[in-house]
Amino acid sequence: MIFSKLSIAFVLFICVNFVFAQNPQVIEQKIDSIFASYNSHTPGAAVAVVKDGKIVFMKGYGMANLSYDIPITPQTVFNIASVSKQFTAFAIYLLENEGKLSFEDDVRKYIPELPDYDTTIKIKHLLGHTSGLADHGALASIAGTYINADFNNTELNLKILSKHNTLNFVPGSMFGYCNSNYTLLAEIIHRVTGKTFSEFTKEKIFIPLGMTNTQFSDNFQKVVKNLAESYELENNSYFIKPLVESNPGPSNLLTTVEDLCKWVLNFEKPIVGNSQLIKAFNEPSYLDNGNKVILRVTENDTIFHAKGQNVSKLKGNYLGHGGHTAGFRTFLGRYPDHRLSIIQLSNDEHNENLGGRWDIADFYIKTPPVQNIQPTVTIPNNIQAKAPTPNYTVGLEEFTGKYFNEALETNYHFEVKDNKLLMKNSRLSDITLKRVGDTKFTGYGSYTFPFEIDFLNNKKGEITGFKISNWGVKNVVFERK
Repeated sequence: MIFSKLSIAFVLFICVNFVFAQNPQVIEQKIDSIFASYNSHTPGAAVAVVKDGKIVFMKGYGMANLSYDIPITPQTVFNIASVSKQFTAFAIYLLENEGKLSFEDDVRKYIPELPDYDTTIKIKHLLGHTSGLADHGALASIAGTYINADFNNTELNLKILSKHNTLNFVPGSMFGYCNSNYTLLAEIIHRVTGKTFSEFTKEKIFIPLGMTNTQFSDNFQKVVKNLAESYELENNSYFIKPLVESNPGPSNLLTTVEDLCKWVLNFEKPIVGNSQLIKAFNEPSYLDNGNKVILRVTENDTIFHAKGQNVSKLKGNYLGHGGHTAGFRTFLGRYPDHRLSIIQLSNDEHNENLGGRWDIADFYIKTPPVQNIQPTVTIPNNIQAKAPTPNYTVGLEEFTGKYFNEALETNYHFEVKDNKLLMKNSRLSDITLKRVGDTKFTGYGSYTFPFEIDFLNNKKGEITGFKISNWGVKNVVFERK
């Protein structure tokens, strides 16, 4: 019998995959190769793999602390950033299961100091990132706070939210990633139970699962054994990226790959919660119109959001989330159809350049080869049209002066230097703006989120203020003084 090339490729794939699956040493060598650049002079990562109900791989690479030559091990503690969110959501599900709150509850029932937005934000909107709330970090950035460098805690974040009385969109109408949602969920847990969020999660989740090296941090000054520093490489030298946050909920879970293995195993054989709760927890969130909450659409997949996790059909069925704060880069992904979970925690700002998470999944979940059809490409003539010179009707001098926002208690001053508009704030380095329209500019500072500015004018054409937006808040208005 004569086999086609595709048939032969498929048979080879099955054979290689079978042999490969039986050889954990080969997998370990391949994982080692991903992180081969980590050594005693670099930060690194801890990696764990859970397969078929067992921990099949767990190892550390590089250093947890470069100053004191402390290596990373499976017991090294990392701040797992936004991977924390699924724990916050799960805690809310536990309270709902006990009848102590409802997903349909108005958030202001528990946090009445929030403004009246003339519409209802429900707990389910917080869980699914469909609340329309401004992100408190995005607001703080506009107010002149240094990202990840200035102190913040739950109290300060609640204050800034209570003073901002507009929404980015109608609750339940669309997806908008927002850390404020999970700050509020953690605060609701505190007010419903009378315990700190850290105490509640320890009692209800971490102790029952035996996660003895896991805690939500509500005080960044607390001494935590085996805690890794985070680093960034700049000009061939490593610098510590400090984190002075005391705001648990959207982030700030301190844990190890060893403990997270116990967490992912709970989804197969529940100790905390039950199978019905977990089934509901793993389902995508929904908009008020009944459609699933879509995070993004790719060429081959639609990725939904599900309460601190992203859900897709990647390799059968995938639930997971990544995290990034200071120099910590983290990932937890589950593939229930294959009884596979991958955990990767790093204290290296540039860790994602190595790949890792998706490569490791490929080691365990193989897909048959597909025919590689080269598309027909039309090569255009190498002629570039010269961009026309903008003809703006408003001179830069007309934007100069001082502007103020009362809720943020923040001033900005604009002046012209070298035919550029300069934006100044007493708490920030000066920012040179890029003009993109008659009254529109963009900017980005060393410690601010990228932003867009649109100056406002009255019927006489006089500049009266500006509105500023970034990824997490829209159209914050500053008035000219």
